[in-house]
Amino acid sequence: MSWEKVKLNDICSSIYDGDHNAPPKSDTGVPFVTISNIDAADGSIDFSNTAHVPNSYFESLKPERRPRPGDVLYSVVGSFGIPSLVKDQKPFVFQRHVAILRPNDRIEPEYLYYSMKSRNFYHWADSVAIGAAQRTVTLGQLREKTIALPPLPVQRRIAGVLSAYDKLIENNRRQIKLLEEAAQRLYKEWFVDLRFPGHETTPIHNGIPEGWKRTTVGKICELIRDSSRPDDRNESTMYIGLEHMPKNSICLNMYGDVSSVTGSKLNFRKNDILFGKIRPYFHKVGFAQCNGVTSTDTLVMRAKPNCFGLLLEIVSSDAYVAYATATSKTGTKMPRADWNAMSAYELLEPSARVLAQFDGFVKQITDEIMNLSDQIVAAREARDRLLPKLMSGEIEV
Repeated sequence: MSWEKVKLNDICSSIYDGDHNAPPKSDTGVPFVTISNIDAADGSIDFSNTAHVPNSYFESLKPERRPRPGDVLYSVVGSFGIPSLVKDQKPFVFQRHVAILRPNDRIEPEYLYYSMKSRNFYHWADSVAIGAAQRTVTLGQLREKTIALPPLPVQRRIAGVLSAYDKLIENNRRQIKLLEEAAQRLYKEWFVDLRFPGHETTPIHNGIPEGWKRTTVGKICELIRDSSRPDDRNESTMYIGLEHMPKNSICLNMYGDVSSVTGSKLNFRKNDILFGKIRPYFHKVGFAQCNGVTSTDTLVMRAKPNCFGLLLEIVSSDAYVAYATATSKTGTKMPRADWNAMSAYELLEPSARVLAQFDGFVKQITDEIMNLSDQIVAAREARDRLLPKLMSGEIEV
């Protein structure tokens, strides 16, 4: 059966972008989403670190600019080509860098989302984007773009196959988040509240449990400066750049194509901790799940024996990120982390017995995170292999 070729303008009731004027900011209210809040791999929206606008501003927008479930967002300026399917009623706003497509009854929202996620759609966007510093896909170009449109039952079946992978990815992400929170609670219980195993019978001297000591981050880890050039690497080498490190998660399961990486890069090993050292990326901290290379704008920390869990929970904490920000030095382009200051950050090091116990518990958690992460990577790869074949009709459903 041949599929109809249709323009996006004919299968959408509206195609708009966000407000072209800078919105008023507010401490509370409606989240203000930017392209950086949209996951390029899976289209999810991270609301945990957004600015806000007043509710009155949100209400003043045209209905076509207020997202609702079933809308498809598409980045059109700068980092163009990232689609996201709106799945819940949570109100939020965005500016002109993001377009909002509202499907009509001729197309399933999920089918439109996967159409815009296909490699062919991205290659089209890359070919028509205009401008130099900030390449842009215009709304006019989007409205005239044609896609293949099968009958609604086929659209639903295609979307059902692909969304099964996304549901697995989302479920695993939720489990990873719960595991990360469990590790944070354990750290707080043992090292902040001092309710560690045996605390009932351990004397406290000057606020420090007997057998514990004050130390610094620099005493429980080593800063790795080992680097490699492109000729030293092979195709299987994993590359993690700052763009691959997620916000507010210690799970690093996104990798780049090492063949496209030029210049010297830092080497890391499995269980090393990566920390973005340019101020906008101080919130990007995580542990490596394999060997590989990373940007020279990343600090690579290697924990000393039995210190992995303690180091990971310390340097990924809000307090440490705030400290890194406050002590950063002004660079040629933007502030950069000062390792001398960061390594001097004070903490409590427990007795060897408690340290080993804590490290063991955290490693159990990170091992489970790695298992879930591997499933995410496998599901993402399977979905991305199937997507072009389903969207072209090569595989019938």
